[in-house]
Amino acid sequence: MSTLIKQLSPDVIKRTAERCKERGVIIPTFEQMRDPSLIPSSVKSRLKAIGLWDVNPLNLFRITWKNDVKTGLFGGVNYVEIPSTITGVKARVIGLIGKYFPTGAHKVGAAFGCLVPRLVSGEFDPSRHKAVWPSTGNFCRGGAFDCALLGCTAVAILPEEMSKERFQWLRHIGAEVIATPGCESNVKEIYDKCWELKKDPVYIIFNQFEEFGNPIWHYTVTGPAIEEVFRELRRTNLRAAAFVSATGSAGTIAAGDHLKKHFPSLRIVAAEALQCPTLLMNGFGGHRIEGIGDKHVPWVHNVRNTDAVAAIDDEDCMRLLRLLNEEEGLKFLASLGVPEALTRQLSLLGISSICNLLAAIKTAKYFELTGEDVIFTVFTDSADLYQSRLSELRAERGSYSTLDAAKDFAGPLAHQSADFFKELSYQDRKAIHNLKYYTWVEQQGKTLEEITAQWDPEYWRSLLEDEVGYFDTLITEFNNLAS
Repeated sequence: MSTLIKQLSPDVIKRTAERCKERGVIIPTFEQMRDPSLIPSSVKSRLKAIGLWDVNPLNLFRITWKNDVKTGLFGGVNYVEIPSTITGVKARVIGLIGKYFPTGAHKVGAAFGCLVPRLVSGEFDPSRHKAVWPSTGNFCRGGAFDCALLGCTAVAILPEEMSKERFQWLRHIGAEVIATPGCESNVKEIYDKCWELKKDPVYIIFNQFEEFGNPIWHYTVTGPAIEEVFRELRRTNLRAAAFVSATGSAGTIAAGDHLKKHFPSLRIVAAEALQCPTLLMNGFGGHRIEGIGDKHVPWVHNVRNTDAVAAIDDEDCMRLLRLLNEEEGLKFLASLGVPEALTRQLSLLGISSICNLLAAIKTAKYFELTGEDVIFTVFTDSADLYQSRLSELRAERGSYSTLDAAKDFAGPLAHQSADFFKELSYQDRKAIHNLKYYTWVEQQGKTLEEITAQWDPEYWRSLLEDEVGYFDTLITEFNNLAS
């Protein structure tokens, strides 16, 4: 039996399975999302005619890093390597591409990991419950998309200062939207709204910051995808040196737990905004790196397994957003020798992706990594989701010139240094872990026994490895009922 799924509700499961049968819903297993070759041919044959963002139940099978956007089917892992011409470091920097998920961001996978175990166990009843998605952006988008495919009602909660694209898309797909006060880092205001909604049992809260389905999905799907890319590089002298991820909800960073199991010398580096350096110096503040909400340590963050923290200036991210997307910026990069084929791919990096790239550069410089070292990260979403931010920057700062490009290359990239970077000792990690107490025990109802148990590595091994097999068993049984 699962430690996360406490009981099954057969009547609800049966009713939900009948609902899914009527809607033509088949739910993929976590194993199939990791390895799409296991997806039935009957599903693949129908996928070719369905667009990546179409609200079609079969798009649940496209919650994977291996979508082939040319054929509509599946291939290898989608990734891009950012060359030293741009990074200025010898180490190879490789990022998995989030744009090629439904919704254009990888958070749709984390949302699936939170929703589906509760759906197939009967804890969530789509005929009467509303799914609440507290988020700083892409998670509630992913949750709304999953709900639309499954025929559930989604309620998205996100800060009012997030990009216009997020709000427009959420309303277009039919989600109920609640805008809370503040910006990216105002997470507590989101939690307060969740407590308000919890008073009505119709609302089921899928809080990515505490739902273990979030890191389980990344440990099971994202981690193996990165491992596959590394092994396909086919050079025996390469080292998997680091995995870099903005902490955000601490789901994506769990891919590092998988990687460290296979590459014990790999370092897991958590990135955050310099304007809100919670992990670096118990700091707080607002910032513009959308997608990495903070001012607290997520319940699902395995802090003991985190090796370093890199704080990134949000101004650097905004300047690079222009460099990587404005015509003059791309021309400047081409003049430095960046291949045209790569310049066309730089829009794959959204604001938090740029944050991850800069943290990778800091990591390479701090640890003095060489050409034999590979740093992996995740380009969570693309510039497509930030066109309004680009328009705002143009209005605020004027048209983008070659001189602007030269400045933005020289500053945020070429002169990105190892400052605001901290390698964590055992006691440093324990201190960050202890910060969970103030959010989760004092405010959010967790117990002292639970937070103490989280310091045991077996706690995380069991959650990240043992639960998913049970999830897949329930999914398979559910699909059989719905067939």
